[in-house]
Amino acid sequence: MKSYTNTVRLLAVITAVTSSRLLLADGTEYQSEMFKNVRLVYEDTFDGPLNSDFWEIRQSSTWVIKDGILIGGQSSKTFQETMIAKGDKAHAGFKPVIWLKQVPENFVCSMRMRYDAKAYDPRFPILDLGHHIHTLTFGEKLTTLTIKKDVETIKVEEPFLPLNQWLDVAIELKKGTLVLKIDGKKKVFQSPNIDMAGQAQIDFKGVDYGTCQIDNIKLWEGK
Repeated sequence: MKSYTNTVRLLAVITAVTSSRLLLADGTEYQSEMFKNVRLVYEDTFDGPLNSDFWEIRQSSTWVIKDGILIGGQSSKTFQETMIAKGDKAHAGFKPVIWLKQVPENFVCSMRMRYDAKAYDPRFPILDLGHHIHTLTFGEKLTTLTIKKDVETIKVEEPFLPLNQWLDVAIELKKGTLVLKIDGKKKVFQSPNIDMAGQAQIDFKGVDYGTCQIDNIKLWEGK
């Protein structure tokens, strides 16, 4: 009986590690586009304090957990005035900025999220996969992938990320390929310049004076 029980447990572990059908926080299933084998690294529905092992608040922007949602806003007026006096307005925290850490080189990340603002900024909001490595900029008409600031730029009309509404967002990345899904619409970016080697974070950056809200996030390592 003990041997049988151990075998069942082993099979359960193998299934959890190798299945490409990933269970999202809301109970729905997500089918990986690129990985047959995955390992869950982190998940959070924000029912407790912020997990500092995986999150790093930047630019003194204000982040709180309220009603099971991680909500980010601008920094304090005092911090903004101090940074402006130093000549560093770009990092004065007018927008919410936070990093998700411990991101694998090959990964799948799914979440519910929204960027709230009166209008798009020419350069924001963004999701940065690796710090300034793969920058997804969301605009009124185009979604733009900029690789390593100026190495390569790819512009597409979809998937589109509208402001001021909740969206299901999924990202998959391995060397050479990046998959972006927003509310079921998909774009596969392919380039030899896509590479997370040496990177381990996703940066969330909103619009000045706007907010960023995140819920039901899951992060897997792709094998």
